[in-house]
Amino acid sequence: MTSALNKAVSQAEVSRRPVAVLRGLPASDGAGVKLTRVIGQPKLPDLDPFLMLDEFGSDKGADYIGGFPDHPHRGFETVTYMLAGRMRHGDNQGNVGLLRPGSVQWMTAGRGIVHSEMPEQEEGLMQGFQLWVNLPAKDKMCQPRYQDIDPEKIPVVERADGIRVKVLAGSFDGVTGPVSAVATEPLYLDIVLPKGAALEVAVPAEHNAFAYPFEGNARIGAGAEARKVSRGEIAVLSLGGTVRFAAEDGPARLILVAGRPLREPVAKYGPFVMNTADEIRQAIADYQAGRFV
Repeated sequence: MTSALNKAVSQAEVSRRPVAVLRGLPASDGAGVKLTRVIGQPKLPDLDPFLMLDEFGSDKGADYIGGFPDHPHRGFETVTYMLAGRMRHGDNQGNVGLLRPGSVQWMTAGRGIVHSEMPEQEEGLMQGFQLWVNLPAKDKMCQPRYQDIDPEKIPVVERADGIRVKVLAGSFDGVTGPVSAVATEPLYLDIVLPKGAALEVAVPAEHNAFAYPFEGNARIGAGAEARKVSRGEIAVLSLGGTVRFAAEDGPARLILVAGRPLREPVAKYGPFVMNTADEIRQAIADYQAGRFV
């Protein structure tokens, strides 16, 4: 017990550093929506508990107009963070909602749901992220639920030096985000750094974490282990209790995401994520039999 406690204390004192930096790959999904696959690509198939991260962003309607027509999910959660544009979602249980700039939807697919996400615009910028988060085995067959969070309900910490941190999930500087009751205890921050600014962020020491600059470049890490990470690159971070960001050659904006690893077997087949191949076969059979209701 003492040894484990000492390990936890020492880990919390460590500053995180990038252990891998990878660029996202062009991809498409749904009805031809063009996007960048960041997690879920060959060099980074997952990062427990994160299964996939897609960035979408285009001002060409042809790149997104097809949207994501009806499709099933079972066994995990989808997190959609809209930066620009409007997307309407609906499902086979009668739930509907509108994702607009700054809003977040944290959907727990659980035992199964069939839903769609369709653009409510034909032109103009559509931009945001979708993250897939695994569920522990004990929760994979839970009742589906949504947390639809309007932009006005997401707290923003603003500092005198111009740094802004939007807290979607978890806590920063004593401020807690609106996403609740998620098994992986996530931290999800949207960080804006003016040129020359630096910020140190506390992160649960044993969580897996990544950072992704989507405007400008950021130096991530402390001291000699810091590394410049460019727009469109993901930095997979080492374990530790803090991580430092700096914007040295211009303003930067990035997301920082962390979650408790599940350390469970993962069986994936398209929109189904379970623990065994037998469970995947059952998910397919249930979907084909119309049991996702």
